[in-house]
Amino acid sequence: MQRLFQLLSQWPLFALHSLGFILGWLAFLASPTYRKRLWLHARSAGASRSQALAAVGQSGAMMLEIPRMWMGKDVPFSWHGEQHIIDAYTSGKGIIFLTPHFGCFEIIGKAWAYRFGNQYSDFTVLFRPARKKWLSDLVANSRNRPGLLTVPTNGSGVRQLLKALKQGKAIGLLPDQVPPEGQGVWVPFFGQNAYTMTLAARLAQQTGATVLMGWGERLPWGQGYLIHIEPLPHEITQNTGMLSQDLNLACSQMNQAMETLILQKPSQYLWGYGRYKQPRSNQE
Repeated sequence: MQRLFQLLSQWPLFALHSLGFILGWLAFLASPTYRKRLWLHARSAGASRSQALAAVGQSGAMMLEIPRMWMGKDVPFSWHGEQHIIDAYTSGKGIIFLTPHFGCFEIIGKAWAYRFGNQYSDFTVLFRPARKKWLSDLVANSRNRPGLLTVPTNGSGVRQLLKALKQGKAIGLLPDQVPPEGQGVWVPFFGQNAYTMTLAARLAQQTGATVLMGWGERLPWGQGYLIHIEPLPHEITQNTGMLSQDLNLACSQMNQAMETLILQKPSQYLWGYGRYKQPRSNQE
């Protein structure tokens, strides 16, 4: 598999996305379970049929671009809203950056490290280690780079996140990832209760860090990516720009903010992700 990753990492972005679209559709047609879940989630969020169908190919493109992101040459990207990051760094409070399974989330860390790593500090990203050792080693070796630090989803990783925020640094989280049992609360996400991580809200409450959100838009024909950066919507945070001190309300606000983000371009959200599944036990 590592050799396959190395081979694919040399491919042009357009070729990877094209093959990914094909594989995305093959997976959709081959799996009734996946097909049903994608339709159900997209419809419940108000996505149109054309947007849901477009997401089928985009999900495949998301998978096939990973080797290029981890091991290949840099890809073109540009920013929309980067001033929000600069302003947040200037405040010195630390930054909690939230991006869901939307567009290309792998480009965020690379672009952030390239743009802000030298001027400010490392961007620390939380990730769940793969269960297979070869993949876990590949992820760790590929994602760690100058200006970008990855930490695992355990007590040690959380302590590193907290330390980084207290030092005025930036961290990144996927808020729509289902956390282990005992590390989340059930709050609405697109009209259905979803087990939602409390970590982002707790870190914001403890440190007073600035919470930003965004995503990496996958541009057509392999042109690269446009990285969108936004503050939390004021209508969701009751004009404070901050998450509530009430943990359940804060997690609900976070989900609402992710909904607002995703509905900007529903065709690039990973609707087939098991967002409403039961959390796994910490012992698994």
